[in-house]
Amino acid sequence: MTLRFLTAGESHGPELNIILEGIPSNMSLLKEDIDLDLKRRQGGYGRGARMKIEKDQAFFTGGVRHGRSFGGAPVSIKIINKDHEKWLYAMNPAPVDESIAEVSEQLAARFISKVRPGHADLAGAVKYHATDVRDILERSSARETTSRVVVGAICRKFLANFGIDIFSHVLNIGEIGLSESAEALRESLDYQSFKDKVEASELRICDTSETETRMKEYINRIRKSGDTVGGTVEVFAVGVPVGLGSHVQWDRRLDGLIAQALMSVHTVKSVEIGMGKAVGEHPGSVVQDQIFLAKEKIDKEFRYSRKSNNLGGIEGGMSNGEPIVCKVGVKPIPTLVSTLDSIDLETQNDSKSHFERSDVCVVPAAGVVLEAMLAFTIARAFLEKFGADSMEEIQRNYRSYQEYCLTR
Repeated sequence: MTLRFLTAGESHGPELNIILEGIPSNMSLLKEDIDLDLKRRQGGYGRGARMKIEKDQAFFTGGVRHGRSFGGAPVSIKIINKDHEKWLYAMNPAPVDESIAEVSEQLAARFISKVRPGHADLAGAVKYHATDVRDILERSSARETTSRVVVGAICRKFLANFGIDIFSHVLNIGEIGLSESAEALRESLDYQSFKDKVEASELRICDTSETETRMKEYINRIRKSGDTVGGTVEVFAVGVPVGLGSHVQWDRRLDGLIAQALMSVHTVKSVEIGMGKAVGEHPGSVVQDQIFLAKEKIDKEFRYSRKSNNLGGIEGGMSNGEPIVCKVGVKPIPTLVSTLDSIDLETQNDSKSHFERSDVCVVPAAGVVLEAMLAFTIARAFLEKFGADSMEEIQRNYRSYQEYCLTR
């Protein structure tokens, strides 16, 4: 069975709903496994007031019994939107009586006709014949990424059974970058120490306190000017075995699947794997990751080593045993306090764009969402290669493949 998920729910609706199908039976799964990543998504310097309102928690509604997945059932989860209490009329699923003053006042206050550049407002209103742009805004809101983090947390738990880990860190916020290259900073610490340092940072960076201070001061200046700021995130997977994905068809290539998944995140406008666009700036002798037979087997799965990882752990559409490394460009949030030039769809006049509560910088939080999408993509590819109906059967399949790899 293919791993897949669906999400439903609006930014200010009653709740968010998630269905994840394809998780094998007998996998340990607790509420706490998900809530930890939900909390990570809500953190980060530069977040808005919504993060102070919502205390996101996952509630299983199906597919989990006594702390484990069972019987191949889809896992279903809900997250309650606490802010919905203030939107009972504007987002009520049932018809409302607009002759009641309180109802009509709230509907008028929530009505939107001034579209925001950079958002789904204009294209969505035209496509779906919406006169109130809230019909588009509510579902296109990045609140939907909460649901993706739920899916990613479950996939992360699955992958951990096979020694695969997913992580991210911030490379730059606007014009302020790290003091050293990301590779140098990663290699200066062991993996767990690197993760601990990133998690301890409000900006999710592995760098000096001076760099973090400069970034925060930059965000503060952007906030005071009524603007927003983006940045770049590096997200990677370690422990990925050789052979996930395939060269056989275009839609089975792992790099293509990863790029699509990461690109689907709301604020993302670019995805690079390994060296990314820099591969066009160097000769092949520099770019290609040359292969060496290790004198001693470097790990329990494979006995070949590389002196570089310029291609980001993927060759010919397949994982090659090296860490999968992606750099992702995150645009500034399109809802600005200062507003932008736009139009009013109702009056057909020039106007300033609509402003609704917004973040100044979501780059650190975007990293958590990107982790989720990378975890889902790798888990899906893993299950396609080793998949079975139970964890016990998958583990047998994987052990057999590990033993085979040692003979190559």
